[in-house]
Amino acid sequence: MNDLMIGVDLAKNVFQLHGASMTGQVRFRKKLSRQNLSVFMAEHPPALVVMEACGSAHYWARELVKFGHEVRLIAPQYVKPFVKRQKNDAADAEAIVIAAQRPEMRFVEPKSEEQQARAVLFRNRERLVHQRTELVNALRSCLYEYGHTVPQGIAQVKRIEEIIDAPNSDLPELVREECRDLLKQIVEKTVRIEARTKKVIALAAEADTAQRLQTMPGVGPLTALAVEAFAPDMASFKRGRDFAAWLGLVPRQHSSGGKERLGRISKAGQTDIRRLLIIGAMSRLNWLGRRSIPDGSWLGRMLATKPRMLVAIALANKMARAIWAMLTKKEDYRDPAQAVAA
Repeated sequence: MNDLMIGVDLAKNVFQLHGASMTGQVRFRKKLSRQNLSVFMAEHPPALVVMEACGSAHYWARELVKFGHEVRLIAPQYVKPFVKRQKNDAADAEAIVIAAQRPEMRFVEPKSEEQQARAVLFRNRERLVHQRTELVNALRSCLYEYGHTVPQGIAQVKRIEEIIDAPNSDLPELVREECRDLLKQIVEKTVRIEARTKKVIALAAEADTAQRLQTMPGVGPLTALAVEAFAPDMASFKRGRDFAAWLGLVPRQHSSGGKERLGRISKAGQTDIRRLLIIGAMSRLNWLGRRSIPDGSWLGRMLATKPRMLVAIALANKMARAIWAMLTKKEDYRDPAQAVAA
């Protein structure tokens, strides 16, 4: 590995390269096509290659590693402050190198093909769920225009069918036809969602990591798959609180003048895992899950004085720390209350 760092501004067809020494001296600037990029990087001596963690970045990271290069990815928001004046491909490639040379810079772990495949499955299922929710809300809005109010949720579809098919329905025939068409689309989406859910369960049953994660209360196959698909190697975090902060399960800061001001949780971080952990935490705080909460535990004391959502976020933070410990130590979940009693 020589002392050269190459910044690559990714694109569909034209790639901009900026080569510089570790001290910042410019060595070359090149604009290459997709085909020429592979040829150039294959013939170039091993170097440190830096790219923004955007579309196709993980693919190119794997390809460049095959050529003997060391690859690092940077979140785009960390590169933007280093763009000088006018934004263009050459300025972006130079900014990537300048950002990567900062000693405090944090990098994104490149994903494997298997990780990306699991992420595609997860995102496609989420997309279908959103589309089905949109269809249900469209159906509810149609009925609302004719005086029928229906609560939110997919569970209300059967009630909507009864309203549409009622013999004495006051809905015009044209509206009923359109509503039946929406119902058919909802059924189609449901079938496709269930098919992908079965795939998720099957994948979670095959992987040792996913099985280990599911020993924790509040973590199911979907959460386990999300951790496998989106989380980097846990060895990249020094402690569990770093993983929780990476997920965004920390309060947003607006501190100044030595005064700490903490707000709601930050919107930064990995949103998919964070959302699923909060949902899992909420499931442990419902009327059925509360039965398993020991009296006098920190969770019981918080529930007695704090709003349930705040407690759920605190519990999700603890779950994230426990996930880090489980994966780094390669151990199944152990209930802290039972561990203390033992």
